[in-house]
Amino acid sequence: MRTHMCGVLNTQQLDETVSICGWVHRRRDHGGVIFIDLRDRAGLVQVVVDPDMADIFAIAESVRSEYVLRITGLVRHRPEGTVNANMHSGAIEILAKDIEVLNESETPPFPVESEIEVNEELRLRYRYIDLRRTVMQEKMKVRRDVTRVLRNFLDDNEFFEIETPYLTKATPEGARDYIVPSRTHENSFFALPQSPQLYKQMLMVAGMDRYYQVVRCFRDEDLRADRQPEFTQLDIETSFMNENEIMHIMEEMIRQLFIKVIGVNLGDKFPRITHQESVSRYGVDRPDLRIPLELVDIAEDMKDVDFKVFSAPANDPKGRVVAMRVPNAGDLSRKDIDALTKYVSIYGARGLAYIKVNDLAAGVDGLQSPIVKFAPAEVWDSVLAKTGAQNGDLIFFGADKANIVNEAMGALRVKLGHDLNLIEGEWKPVWVIDFPMFDWDEKSQRWNAIHHPFTAPSCSVEELVANPGTALSRAYDLVLNGTEVGGGSIRINRTSMQQTVFEILGIGEDEAREKFGFLLDALKYGAPPHGGLAFGLDRLVMLMTGSSSIRDVIAFPKTQSAACPLVSAPAVVTDEQLKELGIRLIKPAGKEKAKQD
Repeated sequence: MRTHMCGVLNTQQLDETVSICGWVHRRRDHGGVIFIDLRDRAGLVQVVVDPDMADIFAIAESVRSEYVLRITGLVRHRPEGTVNANMHSGAIEILAKDIEVLNESETPPFPVESEIEVNEELRLRYRYIDLRRTVMQEKMKVRRDVTRVLRNFLDDNEFFEIETPYLTKATPEGARDYIVPSRTHENSFFALPQSPQLYKQMLMVAGMDRYYQVVRCFRDEDLRADRQPEFTQLDIETSFMNENEIMHIMEEMIRQLFIKVIGVNLGDKFPRITHQESVSRYGVDRPDLRIPLELVDIAEDMKDVDFKVFSAPANDPKGRVVAMRVPNAGDLSRKDIDALTKYVSIYGARGLAYIKVNDLAAGVDGLQSPIVKFAPAEVWDSVLAKTGAQNGDLIFFGADKANIVNEAMGALRVKLGHDLNLIEGEWKPVWVIDFPMFDWDEKSQRWNAIHHPFTAPSCSVEELVANPGTALSRAYDLVLNGTEVGGGSIRINRTSMQQTVFEILGIGEDEAREKFGFLLDALKYGAPPHGGLAFGLDRLVMLMTGSSSIRDVIAFPKTQSAACPLVSAPAVVTDEQLKELGIRLIKPAGKEKAKQD
């Protein structure tokens, strides 16, 4: 139907007769001449319709925005003074010889190209129109290029692309599974995979050596801007490589990806930081290194002060007291500080103490704060020295249980970094390593795996059993600008270690056999040392396109409530379908009573 894409035409096709197809981006009438900007995936081209050609001029008069046309015409120079340097086709136009309306269009629910802010629910309801927008097509193009470059790199490095099943067995991996009833196996259910973790480990046992897959994964969990119930990841596993070798080859892959797709050089070697150091300095295990603010521990200074807000957590083994210096922020108003206090309360902080450093030379008299009176001068001298405070600085304090301080002050650090334009550099990757193996859950009084139960510890079985709370894992996360884009580990490849980890996690022998018997059996048959990781493809594309949400880089995403407005999913199914599956719906008692009331 067409000889060229609209957006690729330029002076190389001068004096050629071409056929193009696309959507009417804009139609303009100028002194009896009609101009049509026709748009396809490649871009725009200007079409001129001369009134001397009455038949096609009449058709051009009838078309409206988003009509689908096929136009045949002659490529010629634009008149002097009308060249559009911002368009690839801006030096030429097409003199129409024939116009065919392939389909009409109703007025779209929102303009395809406009500065008007459109409600996201409406955009997702009419996603096929939203995707026509240039900005969305550019994002989809980046997504295509990202996948292509990653595949090419892995193919060149002798990785096999292997598909793993979508219908699998429910296994605990930290989030709820999507359950799929089986019609042919009565009262039994499949689960959609949260990841191909166990299959790819068994591929290593099978001798596949290097595996990858661009795979859809499913997690029934609460949503955030960077999460979806179904998402895409680049899944990778290797045999006979340690963590340093895996990080090295993956680092090279990501470096090439950024250079080839968006022309960004991430540097020769990504820095590495331990989990403990990351949490200590930045409050989180996914630090944004572009922000120069750091948390400084001051518990030792506060143990003997009369101010219980500081001294109580300073003397609590599970507490933490920190200070964070914000350079040249002393002019923040009380209103600004109150807003920040309200912000950290979201993370459980009960307040936000501060000191304004007006004049260092004046000692405590040069400090402005309601808390200065609660500690002697030597305490504040120590705090100022540890933080490196200067005149005009503002120091914020966090004091509470360590997890609350870390979350609240870590979030405050990021907020201030962006609000006060403290960002240094455009891209800052970092590997976070030496994660703890386990995290103690006070509520359930049990250990939980920080990554997943198949991650290898960096110690022996005996050391792990003796000190599970201090054991480190052979795990590694790649963090970019404060976003975790990839995470992985060396896996357990010996049955004895895997059984020990299950026992520590409270997974008994019978439960382990029921849920993971196939894995335990596989480890008995010469499982090689192996490890890997998975990159969040949606998150990578989100960062590379400067998007604020992964929904903007997924063709058909779900909403915050895990619904699809486009096809109205999820939806009810018929009684006949439920009967075939042996399922009967029971309304929760509370909802039924509320309906009756």
